[in-house]
Amino acid sequence: MNSQLAKDVDEYIAKFPEETQMLLQQLRSIIRSTAPDSAEVISYAMPAYKWNGMLVYFAAYAKHIGFYPMNEAIVVFKDELVPYKTSKGAIQFPLNQPLPMDLIQRIIQFRMAKNEQTVYSKKKTKN
Repeated sequence: MNSQLAKDVDEYIAKFPEETQMLLQQLRSIIRSTAPDSAEVISYAMPAYKWNGMLVYFAAYAKHIGFYPMNEAIVVFKDELVPYKTSKGAIQFPLNQPLPMDLIQRIIQFRMAKNEQTVYSKKKTKN
């Protein structure tokens, strides 16, 4: 991949081989359809989505796509994530397997609920 930082998500995705681009576009599509009002940005040199705070990030690597839904989502969905390598805040989806779209959608919905809860809690403490 070109080491130059991408200015937007289209440019980021375009830097990868066609097969990887297809998976990245699928991931982008599920994020955008699940959180249509989210803002698409580049953060930490990777695609990221904001909705009432940071929602999720993703990045492509040589053998996997990293999906970053924050630590609590990894803990909550740990049983369903057994087939994938995970770390504190990341899930690795191998490039040679289909993306688990339903699981990704539910993780995004979980993150949206958490962000909404955080915003509500902050508003409540201000009053």
